[in-house]
Amino acid sequence: MAPETLTPARILEATEEVLRRYGPAKATVVDVARALGVSHGSVYRHFPSKAALREAVTERWLNRTSEALSSTATGPGPAETRLEHWLCELFAAKRHKAGDDPELFATYMALICESSSVVERHIADLVDQLARILQDGHEQGTFRAPDGDDYTTEARAVFDATNRFHDPAYAAEWTSPEITTAYEAVTALVLRGLRP
Repeated sequence: MAPETLTPARILEATEEVLRRYGPAKATVVDVARALGVSHGSVYRHFPSKAALREAVTERWLNRTSEALSSTATGPGPAETRLEHWLCELFAAKRHKAGDDPELFATYMALICESSSVVERHIADLVDQLARILQDGHEQGTFRAPDGDDYTTEARAVFDATNRFHDPAYAAEWTSPEITTAYEAVTALVLRGLRP
């Protein structure tokens, strides 16, 4: 049986496993290559540096959330319902990541500190999704038009207002018994503020 072709996707999968096993401080490109059964030079042909590899694996991890939310942002139905679902899905995804595999979550938090441009792109994508929902809501008559029809600024305000429920800095609070009540109160306030 011929060996599997070495692809960026395979390398990123192996990198996730190596990071889970060793953590970001000890994981090396040599460890990734060893897990794949190739030379570290083969890994470098796809990713020119350790930093590039770590950035790519971080981006892949963050994109899972963006991709999962995209269908809600662009889907059919009333914008208010979509916004509620989108915010709920974002909160659930972040809680899921933090709670199901805390070691890997901590690893990614360390990597995110190294990859600010990746995080900025991730946030911009999420804000763009929110802006799409807000614009649809205005066109449906559900939401008022933002000042100067600036949906991106308004979407960023919604994103910032709900920060406690998706920013990893607040992850320790996400298991609190009161967090669902707080989430529901903030979401209701945001929705009231968007209505005409």
